[in-house]
Amino acid sequence: MTGPAAYVIRVEGHLDDHWSGRLGGLALTRNFDGTTTLSGPLADQAQLHGVLAGLRDIGATLLSVGVSQAR
Repeated sequence: MTGPAAYVIRVEGHLDDHWSGRLGGLALTRNFDGTTTLSGPLADQAQLHGVLAGLRDIGATLLSVGVSQAR
């Protein structure tokens, strides 16, 4: 896949909203099951890898990564 795409990333725990800027400006939704869903458009794979590295750097446990069907 090339170009912009809307991603959905799920991690363990509840992330505070202040992390959004460091994580590509993705929207953060705290779920009832104790996870956080990050969603929104990213320009390309390089930006996706930057978001994933940011999650690693803050110690978040990655549960899933997917492309949103609604674009």
